[in-house]
Amino acid sequence: MNASKTDGPLLVATDLTKTYGSTPALEGASLRVHAGEVLALMGPSGSGKSTLLHCLAGIVAPDSGRVSYAGDDLSAMSDTRRSALRRTDFGFVFQFGQLVPELTCRENVALPLRLAGVRRREANRRAAELMEHLEVADVTDKRPGETSGGQGQRVAVARALVTDPRVIFADEPTGALDSLNGERVMQLFITAARQTGAAVVLVTHEPRVAAYSDREAVVRDGRVRVPEQVR
Repeated sequence: MNASKTDGPLLVATDLTKTYGSTPALEGASLRVHAGEVLALMGPSGSGKSTLLHCLAGIVAPDSGRVSYAGDDLSAMSDTRRSALRRTDFGFVFQFGQLVPELTCRENVALPLRLAGVRRREANRRAAELMEHLEVADVTDKRPGETSGGQGQRVAVARALVTDPRVIFADEPTGALDSLNGERVMQLFITAARQTGAAVVLVTHEPRVAAYSDREAVVRDGRVRVPEQVR
């Protein structure tokens, strides 16, 4: 999908609501994400920030409201089209990496490319190049269970970046790491994202992680409070 079709924000959420059973997760949440910016979503546990991220990524459908990407309504897309978008335009980094344990680290990084139809040799070459950039070339042929937490998370970052996505969604990407490893992961992650021009939507409750962002939005009681200025 060509994000250049709109001169406005790349990703827009408008008046989102979402309820799980009798528990409201989002109550009129609105947010704009601009191309190339790093936006931190902060808030206490249960505030709705992860639900908001999942709605922005098209993983969860809001009960009401609208999410648009490059001017197109995500909810109006077919499941197939949304899935394709998550393979090409969107990248994901989760708290525990969620790497495929049976695959080597290089195969994990190359997987999104293979799913997009890239030949194995080229996918592996691009994966190895990115892993070297993220300082995990030494675990290329190891499986995730044979790596440290910091190494595994950098492999997960490489997987998120390998398709040159327009937006990377990161949900507590350092939450399972000690402070030293967390700092290094964030340094490498944000540097690599800025080099590719990807926007980053970062869910965190840690100020030291949010400090890597251009802008912060506070999610509380299912609503978003965000400053007017961008970057």
